[in-house]
Amino acid sequence: MHTSNNGGGNAEMFGELLRFFRLRAGLSQEALGLKIGFSKSQVAMVERGARPPKGDFVARADDVLGAQGALMAAARKLDTTHLASWFAEFAEEEAKAAALHTYETHVMPGLLQTEAYAHAVFASRHPAYDDEDIAGKVAARLGRQSLLVRKPLPDITFVVELITLSRPIGGQAVQREQLQHVLEVAQLRHVQIQVMPPERVSHAGLDGPFVLLETEQRRQLAYIEGQGGSFFVDKQPDLANLFGKYGTLRAQALSPEESLELIEQVAQKI
Repeated sequence: MHTSNNGGGNAEMFGELLRFFRLRAGLSQEALGLKIGFSKSQVAMVERGARPPKGDFVARADDVLGAQGALMAAARKLDTTHLASWFAEFAEEEAKAAALHTYETHVMPGLLQTEAYAHAVFASRHPAYDDEDIAGKVAARLGRQSLLVRKPLPDITFVVELITLSRPIGGQAVQREQLQHVLEVAQLRHVQIQVMPPERVSHAGLDGPFVLLETEQRRQLAYIEGQGGSFFVDKQPDLANLFGKYGTLRAQALSPEESLELIEQVAQKI
């Protein structure tokens, strides 16, 4: 089991490359900043991998430092800076997954979110993201949804608490669009969506949300997100316990057909 918070990954590698070209050119961080129109602190944060480069930072730096396109090429790999670095590896496996199973308690699963809903989710974050970070994270989340239409078709299931449907994140218009989108996805033959009824007196998922994945080779992986950090699980017996727990959750939830009716009822009340 690996534990992580948000981190550098490709951003750190890009920062090291930027520092190499800056030192080769004999420039200080402040001098480079002056030449490309950014502050010394912004240059320093990019070099540390603490934040991705903004605006035309990369194009100007590549030109000023004579990097001959190397910084531009490296920047194209920075898409994953909008994902936590620990999650980037999981996201790669997710894109190729044979099966993906999600249990969610508070918010609509990322693979089901509309653009407006995802924007509202990231805009609610504390401490706040800036507009460019939000846009990048929304784009990264929507990009992951290609899994829903990928061939060969993966086996995808969701178990969600009723509050994920009834909580009006982003307002009623966003919620209405979101529920309509869920109803459309639920029609896909390889996707099953189940709702956990709130009146359950026993519940296997009280420890919180998690995602299970089976790779192309049927290797099992999982991740768990919480307030204090994120856990990437790739060892037994933890994986077997989580897959067993998810099986119990599916048995405790409403059937896909009953769930569809409930989602329609929630949508009609908005």
